[in-house]
Amino acid sequence: MDYIVSYNIRVSDNIRTLAEEFSKELVNEINTQLKEKDKINIALSGGNTPNAIFKELAASYKEKLNWEKINLFWGDERCVPPEDSESNYGMTKKHLLDYIKIPSKNINRILGENDPHGEAKRYSDIIRNSLNSVNNLPEFEIMLLGLGEDGHTVSIFPNQMELLGSDKICEVAFHPEAKRRRITLSGSVINNSKKIYFLVSGKSKSFAVGEILNKKSDYLNLPAAHIKPVNGELIWFLDKEAASGINYKT
Repeated sequence: MDYIVSYNIRVSDNIRTLAEEFSKELVNEINTQLKEKDKINIALSGGNTPNAIFKELAASYKEKLNWEKINLFWGDERCVPPEDSESNYGMTKKHLLDYIKIPSKNINRILGENDPHGEAKRYSDIIRNSLNSVNNLPEFEIMLLGLGEDGHTVSIFPNQMELLGSDKICEVAFHPEAKRRRITLSGSVINNSKKIYFLVSGKSKSFAVGEILNKKSDYLNLPAAHIKPVNGELIWFLDKEAASGINYKT
């Protein structure tokens, strides 16, 4: 079934300028929202593009945000311990958390070393108890998402499209190639977010970007094509390589 999604696209020259431009956008958005509320809840993403953004935030903006008012969560996590090189939390800690003054109680990591099903329930409970409920679902103020070459986002892969419409907060996903379990937010929770940012760089992502934004052929078979905020806003931040398959105005 087709649908209409309202979004806008920002294209940067390369991953470095993307990180700079998005970091500025993110800090402005956080500070604007904090004028109206005491706390803001953000779901972070893993991947190379967020990695570059975390480095930029740590280098240029660590003193420009009131981290005591920011609660951090993760959109997904591999079932590995935090010191593992594949841990999304571990990457964030190395490039951002170790450089900012944020209370430990504000950092809500997915315990990838625990039993996946038990952890999905535990993390769901934490989110449910921490966030405001809108449309009978928790509402993140800001959601950061990456995009895989196969069109997946968070850990919702093309072989598990049912996770997009799950009524659960968190689900256990299974990577079809790595054969490893992951814990992920459901599509329902993602689409309930107030502001969603896709952060995508690199030529290898251009096919998936082009399929989704141009609504080509079987694009609805790509999980990321189903990210459509119910009451929020969707913004794509791309570098020129990732955007090479679409028409855009700079």
